[in-house]
Amino acid sequence: MQVIFIKDLKKQGKKGEIKNVKDGYAQNYLIKNGYAIPVTEKNLNALKQEKLKEEKLNQQNEAKAEKLKQKLEKETLEFKVKTGTDDRVFGSISPKQIKEALLNKGYDIDKKQIELKENISSLGYHSVKINLYSSIVAEIKIHVVK
Repeated sequence: MQVIFIKDLKKQGKKGEIKNVKDGYAQNYLIKNGYAIPVTEKNLNALKQEKLKEEKLNQQNEAKAEKLKQKLEKETLEFKVKTGTDDRVFGSISPKQIKEALLNKGYDIDKKQIELKENISSLGYHSVKINLYSSIVAEIKIHVVK
């Protein structure tokens, strides 16, 4: 029996996938528990419509991320820090601080999107990558001053 998965099921199928499974398994487990629906013309059309909606939404989100990337790459964040002898910085700039600085400028970026190999702990200009969407990465400048 062919079924269309409407929920992800570990080691069986992902949402939107069409698979051939045994009749009893399909009827007694997958369909009964809401993981899948039988393949019919109506269900196939519904799946196509859902995929089209998903693709359109994906394109819209990608366009928004591209616009945000253009804006972000023009920004330079400035952080004032205390320094000791030989201009050694006390502490460091973390993703959380970068997130807060971006929020103050009107950008709602999650700190998980900010890609820092290690916290910034020296004076000068630094480049930080921000993952906006699956393949869209913006690069902003961080200026650390005394």
